[in-house]
Amino acid sequence: MADSVVLDPVDLHLLRLLQNDARTTYRDLAAQVGVAPSTCLDRVTRLRRAGVILGHQLRLDPAKLGRGLEALLSVQVRPHRRELVGPFVDRIRALPESRTVFHLTGPDDYLVLVAVADMADLQRLVLDEFTSQREVARVETRLIFQQWDCGPLLPPAGPGATPTAKSG
Repeated sequence: MADSVVLDPVDLHLLRLLQNDARTTYRDLAAQVGVAPSTCLDRVTRLRRAGVILGHQLRLDPAKLGRGLEALLSVQVRPHRRELVGPFVDRIRALPESRTVFHLTGPDDYLVLVAVADMADLQRLVLDEFTSQREVARVETRLIFQQWDCGPLLPPAGPGATPTAKSG
């Protein structure tokens, strides 16, 4: 288990602001938190180095990029050994259709979120890139009708808020 990272109320306030808009300038963050811009920069840099802030992402709409069909592929790998798992994950992550790969417990070893153009493209992907692989024992496909983003990781500040967060 990863080490805990102690976060004070200023750190938590910065994180709450950044998770809602990662493009907020240090000057604006500092004004909202009540610290100097240089202090804000130092704190955010420390949070990045500690691994609390993992990065900034640009989100794209798959449908507007010609990939309007999304699916979850449950994949069973046999035998489930490290020398097969590493190359399998690397190959799947390199596919332009792959959006997210989860390593699981239970009967399925992986859950892969993919975005494709249409059903024919999904069939091609499953047959050519998944089931054709020697180590893939089974693939189950579930189409995604709709998805919703959930709330931020950190809830809004309020009574009972704790200044300690666990990382990883």
